[in-house]
Amino acid sequence: MAELWAHSKNHAGQRHALSDHLRGTAALAGDFADAFGARDLAAYLGLVHDVGKGQCIWQEGLLVAEPTNGRVRDAQGQSIDHKMAGTWLAAHRADLGTLSMPVLGHHGGLPDTQDLKRCLQTAKTDAKEQVREAIDQVAALVPEIVSGPIPSIPAWARSRPDRHAFELLVRMVFSAVVDADRLDTARHRVGQQRPSTVSLAALADAFERARTAYLRKPGHRPSPVDGVRTAVYEEVVAAASQERGIFPFPAPTGAGKTIAAGGFAVHHAARHGMRRVIIAVPFTSITEQNATVYRTLFGDANVLEHHSSVDLDRLPANRRWQRLAAENWDAPVVVTTTVQLFQSLFDRRPEAMRKVHRLAGSVIVLDEVQSLPDKMLLPILSALRHLTEYFGASVVLASATQPAFFDLDIFRDLEPREVITQPQPLYDRLRRVRYTWRCSPKPTLKQIADEAAQEPQVLLIVNTTGDAGKLHGALAKVWKHNGPVLHLSTRMAAAHRRDILDKVRELLNADLPVAVVSTQLIEAGVDLDFPVVYRAMAPAEALQQAAGRSNRNGRLAEGRVIVFEPADGNVWGTQMVYGAALETSRAHIGPHGKDPDDLDALRTYYKARYTVTNLEGSGVGKRIQDRRAVLDFPVVAKEFKMIDELTVPVLVPYGNDVERNSLRNRLRRADHIEPWVLRRIQPYLAALPTRLAQQAVKDGKATELLGDLYEWHGTYHPNRGIEFTYPEPEDDNR
Repeated sequence: MAELWAHSKNHAGQRHALSDHLRGTAALAGDFADAFGARDLAAYLGLVHDVGKGQCIWQEGLLVAEPTNGRVRDAQGQSIDHKMAGTWLAAHRADLGTLSMPVLGHHGGLPDTQDLKRCLQTAKTDAKEQVREAIDQVAALVPEIVSGPIPSIPAWARSRPDRHAFELLVRMVFSAVVDADRLDTARHRVGQQRPSTVSLAALADAFERARTAYLRKPGHRPSPVDGVRTAVYEEVVAAASQERGIFPFPAPTGAGKTIAAGGFAVHHAARHGMRRVIIAVPFTSITEQNATVYRTLFGDANVLEHHSSVDLDRLPANRRWQRLAAENWDAPVVVTTTVQLFQSLFDRRPEAMRKVHRLAGSVIVLDEVQSLPDKMLLPILSALRHLTEYFGASVVLASATQPAFFDLDIFRDLEPREVITQPQPLYDRLRRVRYTWRCSPKPTLKQIADEAAQEPQVLLIVNTTGDAGKLHGALAKVWKHNGPVLHLSTRMAAAHRRDILDKVRELLNADLPVAVVSTQLIEAGVDLDFPVVYRAMAPAEALQQAAGRSNRNGRLAEGRVIVFEPADGNVWGTQMVYGAALETSRAHIGPHGKDPDDLDALRTYYKARYTVTNLEGSGVGKRIQDRRAVLDFPVVAKEFKMIDELTVPVLVPYGNDVERNSLRNRLRRADHIEPWVLRRIQPYLAALPTRLAQQAVKDGKATELLGDLYEWHGTYHPNRGIEFTYPEPEDDNR
């Protein structure tokens, strides 16, 4: 055969030569994996990943499927395997063993070792002739698949000194190969794609200039804590000259962590020649806020904001090319959520993992790191450690309530890189509130509403969306001031929440009355400054984060934080959200203990919490680590969940109707979806637990729109967003 084809005709009527695709994928995969010393390995896997397409039956099937752009099948309508030949070459000819898994999984997802054994056994017996035919056909055009040098692997991986580090290597190589494959395919389908080429050293200089301008912008109100923030920034940036590693960054709320973390990251990356800065935060609302700040400081064209979006991997096969629109984090600065980051890292699906190789050689800032779920800490901390030890990354753990990670065995022998050398004096200097405890007797939500109604500016934070709705309704009835009673939760569209936050800031800056009832999404990193904050009882870190919304800028002699235990609150929902952390907090923090901003008490609380939950000795985190050690990727992907119940995006009737409808229609079209469509639709999306979205479909209140994206047709309250008329016994917390 004079030529073999990898893909059918594109819009220009040209087929994709298999030799070009294999070499193009190899070049890209090698470039990606160079960041973690695996260029040869990834390049070879990229070179052989589609060798199975060399079979005559596959080539004939491609020509039959080309007119409809359908899947390649044999005469009986069965799919034709094209992964086996490349897997056999990698496992046997290159002697890569389990490192051949990325080839076997480059379409269906990373397998387990039994899947690999079955594949190799079939290649040796039942499919021997097909495998040999494919290899011979492709070798005539790409001889290096059989005659090139045996690929080297990183020296540390040859003897597998750590099984979890080796598992992470398989993941990283898989990501590099998958991303290279998709990019080379997209290059054929839609044309050349420009990779990111911005220098982090140049960005560091630009960041400093932009920061100076940002702090001097018109309308900026000087604060008594500005001097402290400047001192914190200077100390943090000076610490960026240290060698790569894990950097705890403890600093109280209001100390300017967002800008300081960005400054550390870009200066650290510039000093060490690192590839990008990845900043992950716990909630979408903070992602939006921080991305706005970072676009100002880094430049809009250099920042990719990627958080909740449509899961394109769930699209039907006849719309599979839309998955090429998924972001692969090819940007100098990425702002995302911790859910997006870690769910991708421990996934097995190709489209979810395309971006994972970007973690290598990057500065990873985990903002509000106290929000990481205890159940998943063991695999998360293991991965963070190995990213710094073997993959050239640095990790910043930023939090006002710094968890005691270095007291755990997984981190115990690590040397933390100090960012703030003496944090307690900083906390003492920025102590700006007085705590009052209303836990015995327990007040009702109505009593709290009656009490809070006396305050002209007040923030109330509760633990579940149901409690937020009840408290908002009760407060609105008794509020006597000439100002609004507002509500915040993720059942509101992102643009709705943003509009509310903008309105709140405007009222606070003008010293006008305003009350806000919110779930916990407001308390981590959202820049608001109330004189009085009410907080439903929660773990110590949540209480201190809530206190950070009171007297944040130090303009009052003392802010007030009232911690209350609602007698009629959703106890089950609160327990579901916080688990053992709540009871452990009661034992160490509160009216008979220390305040949440006492660092010694906070460390004692964390250590006790980890002991109570036996975090390293049992539970789902331990099971995940056990399965990672034996390369059981399907079970790890099934078990790893950042939140107990995943939410789905829901398109709601808020904002610009014309634009929203136009974007919806673009999503429903059968042709290629551009990435900008998915980004532009974000402001119109709220979030619901999957079970509630599915129930809404049954009740005719929602429809499935695309992938895991739903469209809401029920009531959308102008103040509270999505509302239900049927019971919600398992209330969520966002």
